[in-house]
Amino acid sequence: MISRYSRKEMTDIWSTESKFKIWFEIEAHACDALAKNCVIPQKAAETIWKKGKSVLFDVNRIDEIEHETKHDLIAFLTYLSEIIGPDGRFLHQGMTSSDVLDTCFNVQLTKATDLLLQDLDKLLAALKSRAFEHKETITIGRSHGIHAEPTTFGIKLAQAYAEFKRSKSRLIAARSEVATCAISGAVGTFANIDPSVEEHVAKAMGLIPEPLSTQVIPRDRHAMYFSTLAIIASSIERLSTEIRNLQRTEILEVEEFFSHGQKGSSAMPHKRNPVLTENLTGLSRIIRSSAMPAMENVALWHERDISHSSVERIIGPNTTVILDFALARLTDVIETLIIYPHNMKKNINQLHGIIHSQRILLALTQAGCSREHAYQLVQRNAMKVWEEEKDFLTEILADEEVRDILSEKDIRERFNLSYHIRHVNTIFNRVFNN
Repeated sequence: MISRYSRKEMTDIWSTESKFKIWFEIEAHACDALAKNCVIPQKAAETIWKKGKSVLFDVNRIDEIEHETKHDLIAFLTYLSEIIGPDGRFLHQGMTSSDVLDTCFNVQLTKATDLLLQDLDKLLAALKSRAFEHKETITIGRSHGIHAEPTTFGIKLAQAYAEFKRSKSRLIAARSEVATCAISGAVGTFANIDPSVEEHVAKAMGLIPEPLSTQVIPRDRHAMYFSTLAIIASSIERLSTEIRNLQRTEILEVEEFFSHGQKGSSAMPHKRNPVLTENLTGLSRIIRSSAMPAMENVALWHERDISHSSVERIIGPNTTVILDFALARLTDVIETLIIYPHNMKKNINQLHGIIHSQRILLALTQAGCSREHAYQLVQRNAMKVWEEEKDFLTEILADEEVRDILSEKDIRERFNLSYHIRHVNTIFNRVFNN
């Protein structure tokens, strides 16, 4: 994790101290269930809680033990036994390392997801607010980067809102996918530990029992989870790319907020660059890169191996931490985004009316002209605008073949910008009321 792209609440979830705390809670909750089943003394379970809960885990001491044991969980258990004393022998009864490691990983993922869901709610609120603010701010829509027909900037933001709303639904499902617990022992058969222990630990840790763990929780769950984060990252990049393009000097319909004292270039004092959305584009690539190794983790050998372990130690914290940062940054970008309606209007007029070509085409066909001939009539006038910078309305009105079919009134009516946004309320109702 790089501190530059990290926020404390999320990084705390993945700290070594937090991990050890969760490991202890899993072991202690298991002891409670074992005591209830009369497998270990009740007093031993109480002692484990009392002595273990109050301790500040000595990371250096645990690392020292691991240096000798070459096994992180055994090092932790050895350290716990040093703290707890003789009752420490009742820890980890019938359990295997993956019971603790996998359950802990899923606890951390669910906690991280709860923060990400909060992030999405804040982003959705920002997008909704700005969308309604610019619900009827007319701008040009583009396809292939070329002027197409008018839309509104509010519709652009409503599209992003709808996309991130789908992201929220997927993330809720992804959280459910990884919110499972495995306390099933070697090869997952419960041979040396009763399934009721797993049920008790799962409930205590806010999870549900894994229906069938083969000593490890199946990694298709995590593949789905990290794929969901990757899709969210793609949506972040889509919106960031739109903002970057709209901030280009030749367009300049929006601009990232540029604070007092901010510098855009070490060489050119005039520069105001879209650095935040460029940063988000780069971070999105890193987030997406976790999806492939997560999918490759699905195919473990037999009942288990640990080829997934090193991958998850990296992608678990890194991906959630970076996505948390990215969502917060994007929210700030949207909240402070400077919007230039006068430049939107200027850009609409840049091509002298040819954005209304489809309306003339449709009017000709509705008046009895074949589509092929109507297209030819409209295109030959539109090309004069492209190539000779003439005015489209003037050319259409001067075209005798067009005038034989359409009156001047019919033609002029097709050059009304407000026509293109007459269904904006329907679109907003679909997006924000469903």
